[in-house]
Amino acid sequence: MLGEYPIEGRRAADIAASIERAVGSGTLQPGHLLPPIRELAARLEVNPNTVAAAYRVLRDRGVIETAGRRGSRVRPAPATTGHHLRVEVPEGVRDVSSGNPDPALLPPLAPAFAAAAARQDDAPVLYGHAAVDEELERRARAALDADGVPAGPLAVVSGSLDGIERVLAAHLKPGDTVAVEDPGWGRTLDLVPALGLRLAPVRVDDDGPLPDDVARALDAGARALIVTDRAQNPTGAALSAPRARTLRTVLRDHPDTLLVEDDHGHGIVGLPLHPLAGATRHWAFVRSAAKAYGPDLRLAVLTGDETTTDRVRGRQRLGPGWVSLLLQRAVVRLWDDDGFDVRAVAAAYDRRRRALTDALAERGVTAHGRSGLNVWVPVPDETAAVARLLHAGWAVAPGAGYRLGAPPGIRITVSTLPEHEAPALADAVASALAPGPARTYV
Repeated sequence: MLGEYPIEGRRAADIAASIERAVGSGTLQPGHLLPPIRELAARLEVNPNTVAAAYRVLRDRGVIETAGRRGSRVRPAPATTGHHLRVEVPEGVRDVSSGNPDPALLPPLAPAFAAAAARQDDAPVLYGHAAVDEELERRARAALDADGVPAGPLAVVSGSLDGIERVLAAHLKPGDTVAVEDPGWGRTLDLVPALGLRLAPVRVDDDGPLPDDVARALDAGARALIVTDRAQNPTGAALSAPRARTLRTVLRDHPDTLLVEDDHGHGIVGLPLHPLAGATRHWAFVRSAAKAYGPDLRLAVLTGDETTTDRVRGRQRLGPGWVSLLLQRAVVRLWDDDGFDVRAVAAAYDRRRRALTDALAERGVTAHGRSGLNVWVPVPDETAAVARLLHAGWAVAPGAGYRLGAPPGIRITVSTLPEHEAPALADAVASALAPGPARTYV
């Protein structure tokens, strides 16, 4: 044990394990500065290369981050701590922070699972069965074709983030750089470093990633780009047709870029899809069922170029093997449910989101929310804004977990916000913000 630093060990693996235990237990907090390599080597009486190797292992595992002469620190959301982007909501406070869909707008699951289970009873799924249900593949492929997603083999994964992780792992190695949206989905911002990869932030406006930022990141050596096509979390951005054309031009100049597209907004967004898929040699397009049909349906379809999809399916076979055919068949039945209209659901979310953005605009508050479940409000001070809104009876999500270099903001989830309550929330937001010129996140 080393006084201020609870680190011990003689081998690189032991030193790394000691630090990881301290981080996992909370003894070493996020942001904690670790000893310089030579200093720790002297204290432990080991070669500096041993400590350097330990730090490298921790960086690759997403526990620490290194910044050259500025030293090594515990990551803000180290992979070993089980960090969650969750706001504690006191009793009596309205929760507009969760990012969840409205339970009242989700379809009932029991009939779909009962029908799928009956089919399983007639013909049980055994080892060696095809990993993708034939009807799901046919229906998913037809929908992708209609949206202009290039033809490619299909895989089924356990949600969007699982698909993104599998694609990144199939192509990249620790130390590679991934261009990500900023602000962007906090889980993605945590996942990339946890895989030992580096983050290159790309600014976002209402139409998606800024082309100049994408070009700059790729010119600087980023090997992959992750783009949210619609319902971008937290800003609500959606790729417009002109922006998609410009980004495809940028990507054509970097044909070796691994392009990963996330369409988790499918089924809750009325805006058309403008995919980038096919602009580079290696690409993947992931479409989740979670937002429209239920977060516990851990299922997404993934398509891509043959090499990428084959690598994903091959690695999947060595681990879980496949995503439950019972689940796949239940999702197909949900797609067939005539009593569930995804267009009506998308329209309901659109009305709720517009009600809030319009009310905020009437009060002089800049807000962004072109699609999806969330509205992003730039603020001068996140802590103060969140605290004031909590005092006023509204729990919102602080933007710190969704941004790298972007200015401060708060995320408001509108999925369960009735239109008639939007003015009251807008009043509270306007009162919570310090006076000053409007700020944007670009």
